[in-house]
Amino acid sequence: MEMNWQELLFTFFGGLGIFLFSIKYMGDALQKAAGDKLRDILDRFTTNPFMGVLVGIVVTILIQSSSGTTVIVVGLVSAGFMTLRQAIGVIMGANIGTTVTAFIIGLDVGAYALPIMAVGAFLIFFIKKNQIQNIGQVIFGFGGLFFGMETMSGAMKPLRELPAFIDMTVNLSEFPILGVAAGTIFTFIVQSSSGTIAILQGLYAENLVTLDAALPVLFGDNIGTTVTAVLAALGTSIAARRAAAVHVLFNVIGSIIFLILLVPFTAYVEWITGVLDLEAKMQIAFAHGTFNIANTLIQFPLIGAWAYLVTKVIPGDEVLVEFKPKHLDLNFIEQSPSIALGQAKEEVLRMGKYSVQGLEETYEYLKTKSKKHAEMGYQLEDAINNLDGKITDYLVLISAESISAADSTRHTMLMETVRDIERIGDHFENIIELIDYQEANKVKLTGEAMEDLDEMFTLTIATVSKSLDALDTTSHELAREVAEQEDLIDKMERKFRKKHILRLNEGACSAQAGIVFVDIVSNLERIGDHSVNIAEAILGNRT
Repeated sequence: MEMNWQELLFTFFGGLGIFLFSIKYMGDALQKAAGDKLRDILDRFTTNPFMGVLVGIVVTILIQSSSGTTVIVVGLVSAGFMTLRQAIGVIMGANIGTTVTAFIIGLDVGAYALPIMAVGAFLIFFIKKNQIQNIGQVIFGFGGLFFGMETMSGAMKPLRELPAFIDMTVNLSEFPILGVAAGTIFTFIVQSSSGTIAILQGLYAENLVTLDAALPVLFGDNIGTTVTAVLAALGTSIAARRAAAVHVLFNVIGSIIFLILLVPFTAYVEWITGVLDLEAKMQIAFAHGTFNIANTLIQFPLIGAWAYLVTKVIPGDEVLVEFKPKHLDLNFIEQSPSIALGQAKEEVLRMGKYSVQGLEETYEYLKTKSKKHAEMGYQLEDAINNLDGKITDYLVLISAESISAADSTRHTMLMETVRDIERIGDHFENIIELIDYQEANKVKLTGEAMEDLDEMFTLTIATVSKSLDALDTTSHELAREVAEQEDLIDKMERKFRKKHILRLNEGACSAQAGIVFVDIVSNLERIGDHSVNIAEAILGNRT
């Protein structure tokens, strides 16, 4: 019988596409149903590595992606929300959480895939309530998993009669290292360990591979999934690279251990298959689950050692943006509201330093177009937003206490200043987005326009910095200088707009470049306004 390769490949890759789409669709819906509070869950409950493992399992089940969990963890480590030791625990948990997909596939309800998808589609299209639509997306994705799996399995059946494929499976049995390499490479190509495990389950269910050939491929899948994290960490922070390195280390060492123990591990899977009367797909699911749970139990005591090792292998000081407030002690509010106000002021100043740093990163992004500056800018804006909420809540608690008239004035000034700093963060984020647009659309700014932006950025950063110095020292003289500099920023903005119109009339720049230039200048001018608001609060001139 001649094999129809076109039909086989089209059906296989079509099924794979449906499967991968369904995983993502279901994961996105679960994340929305969870209230999109995954970062809060990770922050609150990862108090130690053991809790990190548990949280890693839960979050990965919710988003159906161990790589996605790792990306969130890297962001939290960079933000100072989580130590590297805690992050290692979450990464271990993520590896266990990702095995749930294999168990779902092992249920083998492929015959009901289309009715399940129909139910999901009905909820998505005919029910207007968001929560029900999210549930519909989960159900549709759940059905899609099985439909994609059935499609792939059907496509692979003819391979049983292909001599070259039979020879390949024999080689995989005799040389387990080839299986590890195959699993690693294919997972890297597909960018989903769940997808590769699903293919392996299909091959095994159709008797296309033996168990001793399938298990090394399974180990390789776990190594392959780390490649995504490594690529994501290239050119990013030291913390991100260390977390990615731990991810690789954990999976490679686990694979080496289980390759050494391949014979007894194969015997274990055969034994548990007999005891529980497992179907073929569920055998692979149990092997995958056992591998990741046992790997975590073996390496969990070594978390400290791995953290030390990656710190030595990837040296350097971590640049952390600490989201958490440092100075807001609730005990001071009742005991001494005046001291509590002093603590709040220190936190406001810290928040203000983030705004200056964010502006500097934005300026560097404009000049260099290096994404690391944009990422740091977004992170700083995130930190500013977090501190805004925490400081405001703290000040509200202070306002409930009996405070003097002088402290009441200080309290009002701090409340207003927090809002101004938060708005500065919004404006530099707007500028980063404008530069993103400039890069995406290959918009070129003229040399003259860049000189104008250099001049305005330099003055704006100096003005914001001086307003914070005025706040720190309660200096009326510095506050008046801020007002003078802000006046210069306003004049600069009007002057640069006129120059821009002349360039447009002369055809020296494009309309797109003009939009980017004018919007950046406008945002810088608004930052100047917020700086003078801080100064006027110090002078007592704000109405």
